[in-house]
Amino acid sequence: MHSFETLPPLDGLNALIAAAETGSFTAAAEVLNITHGSVSRRIAALEAWLGTPLFERHGRGVRLTPAGQRFAGDARHALGALSRSADQWRPRRGRPTVRLATVPSFARLWLLPRLARIERGDIHVEVMAGHRPTDLDAQEADVAIRYGRGAWDGLDARLLFGETLRPVAAPALAADLGDDAPVEALLRLPLLHDSDVSQWRRWLDGAGVRYRPRWQDRRFEDYDSVLVAAEAELGVALLREPLAATAIADGRLVHVAARAEPNPAAHFICLRTGESRAAVIELAARLKEIVG
Repeated sequence: MHSFETLPPLDGLNALIAAAETGSFTAAAEVLNITHGSVSRRIAALEAWLGTPLFERHGRGVRLTPAGQRFAGDARHALGALSRSADQWRPRRGRPTVRLATVPSFARLWLLPRLARIERGDIHVEVMAGHRPTDLDAQEADVAIRYGRGAWDGLDARLLFGETLRPVAAPALAADLGDDAPVEALLRLPLLHDSDVSQWRRWLDGAGVRYRPRWQDRRFEDYDSVLVAAEAELGVALLREPLAATAIADGRLVHVAARAEPNPAAHFICLRTGESRAAVIELAARLKEIVG
C-alpha cells in the first residue's frame, strides 16, 4: 500500500501536461488559469519529487527532457485512466445514475428491449453485463439481477419473475415433430443447452426419462446462443418463458411439446440490505412493475 508521501504532487501533473502541450510555462498558466509563477513552482516541486529535471529551458519556452517525455506519457495515461473510471460512477447531468449488473443473455433478451420504458427519461441505468457475480457490498453495482433460488447471504432478493420450460424447435423441424412430439422423437435430435443442464433434467424427469449427457447434444456459453442454435435447426431447446417469449411471438421458434415444467430457478432483483437511495428503490419498483 502506498502512502500519500510516495505519490507525486497532483497539481504538478496538470502543470506538467499543460506545459508539455503548449511548450511554455506562460501558455500553460493561461490554460490552467493560474500565474506563471505557480506553474514554475508546481513543476519545480514535481522535479524535486522525481529527482530529475523534466524540462529544458530555452529562449522561446521549454521542452521536455527524455525523462520528462517518459514521465509525461505515464502521467497522461494515469490521469486518463482515472477520468475513464470516474465516468462509470459520475451521475449523468440532470438525472441520477443507477448501475445494474446482470448476465449478458438476460440483458440482451429481456432488459435492453425494455430499458427505455424503465428509465422513463428521469433515471439513467448503467447496464453492467458480465458473468462474474457482482459484489454489491463492495459497491461494484447498485442493483443486480440474479438467476437462482433467491438465497444469497447479505442481499435483499426480491422475485422479479419465474419461468416455465417447454421444448421448441425451428419451424422446419417442428413441421416434422408436430406440436406435441413424444419424448423419444425429441431425443432423436440434439438437445441444446447452456452450462445449466438442470432444466433439461427437470423437463425429462416430468416425462419419466432420466437425463444423460450425449455426444450429439450441444452446449453454449449463453442462453441466447442456445436460441440462435435452435433457430439454425441444430436441435431442440427449452424455451424459458417469459424470458424468451418473443422467439415464439416472432415465429422464429415453435413449441414441439404440450407439457411445460416450472423452472426451479428464477430471476431476482438484488439490493444491498437496508438500501435507502431513492433512485435505487425506484428502479427496483419499475423493474417489478414492468413485469406486471
